[in-house]
Amino acid sequence: MTDTRQKRAGGRRPGVSGTREAILGAAQRSFAEHGYLATTIRGVASAAGVDPALVLQFFGSKDGLFDAALRADPPTRHLASLVGEGDVDDLGERLLRRYLELWEAPVTGARLLAVVRGASASPSASAMVAAFMADEVMLPLARAIGADRAELRANLTGAHLLGVATARYVLRVEPLASLEREDLIALLAPMVQRHLTGDLDRL
Repeated sequence: MTDTRQKRAGGRRPGVSGTREAILGAAQRSFAEHGYLATTIRGVASAAGVDPALVLQFFGSKDGLFDAALRADPPTRHLASLVGEGDVDDLGERLLRRYLELWEAPVTGARLLAVVRGASASPSASAMVAAFMADEVMLPLARAIGADRAELRANLTGAHLLGVATARYVLRVEPLASLEREDLIALLAPMVQRHLTGDLDRL
């Protein structure tokens, strides 16, 4: 009896595949539903049907689990690909529309909300979110833009989009929170486009 428990705590469960993915799925749900502070290793392990020691074996700590949950198929992954899917002159509108759609879809919106809330939960979580944004959004977008000062353009675009999303979906500032999506796109797309392709000396 004791030997069986030790084997489960010390390694993968025999004959069970996808254990790491099950833990990540449980962690993503917990961070989205309960936030960074209320999520625990024990709670994630229970939801995934594994021993807490196995979670620590895979991810090392709660911070390691949070970072892995952020990076596991992030909803923002394909934003940079929009650069090559149409005319650069309307990239700001397409990027803004897709970003807002992600926030307003139940599953991806919950994950994005967890990212933003997690950033304010602790210094370590904030650092991980910043690194995630740089690796998964800013740098791919900068490479895809291929314009002068591309990294700065990507930073300005990301900061603008994140600020709007935080005010609209997290803080729910009115009347921004109740504005129709297409009306918001019409108002903001020209500004996003300027960040992407405009003259930075005149911004």
